[in-house]
Amino acid sequence: MAAINCHQCIYVFVTTFFVAAAIVLVPTTCTAQLTSDFYKQSCPQALQIIRSVVKRAINREARMGASLLRLHFHDCFVNGCDGSILLDDADSFTGEKTAGPNLNSVRGFDVVDDIKAALNRDCHGNVVSCADILAVAARDSVEILGGPSYSYEVLLGRRDATTAVLNDANRNLPAPFFAFSQLLSSFQSHGLDLQDLILLSGGHTIGLARCTTFRARIYNDTNIDPEFAASLQKGCPANGGDNNTAPIDSTTTHFDTVYFKSLLQKKGLFHSDQELFKSDGSDSDNLVQHYANSPQDFKVDFGASMVKMGNIKPLTGSDGEIRLNCRKIN
Repeated sequence: MAAINCHQCIYVFVTTFFVAAAIVLVPTTCTAQLTSDFYKQSCPQALQIIRSVVKRAINREARMGASLLRLHFHDCFVNGCDGSILLDDADSFTGEKTAGPNLNSVRGFDVVDDIKAALNRDCHGNVVSCADILAVAARDSVEILGGPSYSYEVLLGRRDATTAVLNDANRNLPAPFFAFSQLLSSFQSHGLDLQDLILLSGGHTIGLARCTTFRARIYNDTNIDPEFAASLQKGCPANGGDNNTAPIDSTTTHFDTVYFKSLLQKKGLFHSDQELFKSDGSDSDNLVQHYANSPQDFKVDFGASMVKMGNIKPLTGSDGEIRLNCRKIN
């Protein structure tokens, strides 16, 4: 598998292991490679350790799978996949946890702590980065909740950021009220394309959402099934109840294509979800229809897009550090 070619490189070309290989163009530093066997010598059991902790966490609470997937997404979209979302506030910076898209929303930090503790113990030292933990935990969550077994191969070797930027988290994460043009622009700014937008949005097939993120849609949007809107209004009043939750699709603990089928019926929970399907014959419409009817294509292509996203500006080589505690710099 080709990973990062650092011969006078400015850009990285990452080819996935899928038959329909995906190529991603991502800015990075030219110091080292991401590889699927990065921990083969230093901690060969690392991936099994991560998966065992993730599985226990999901068995306790199925929603945790969606939370771990979201942590990886929210990490990568803010200055790259560097574990910065995990940092608590420090004297030298305000972290990303209190940014608008993350506050009272992102979760799973305790599971990451458990994974890191297990790795530090069983690997006999501080070997595995927090950024890699997020990438592997996201993949394992997809598999445990119904994706194909080891649905894609994670490239490893990321290092951890030594700072976080609150304002960047506020600026760089796509919002649930975004229009289609804003969504596409956001993804393109990270080296992702329309197909990646559709596929990664498909991660909404698992998880719950707070009332405050979809209230405007169920009371104001017109491209929404009236009965669907009315049913959601019962648990999400026009005023109050901000933290009441609703499933993003009707099979919220199973990784499937019901999310896309919901968009065809104007039952997207977020305004941004429904923006992907407007019944106007666009390329976006065609992709939603394809994945609604092709679950195997969705699972395989989702994996390819996750590999692309996971390679947004990784810290490698001597950049960053391997944090002993994912919540603070060494």
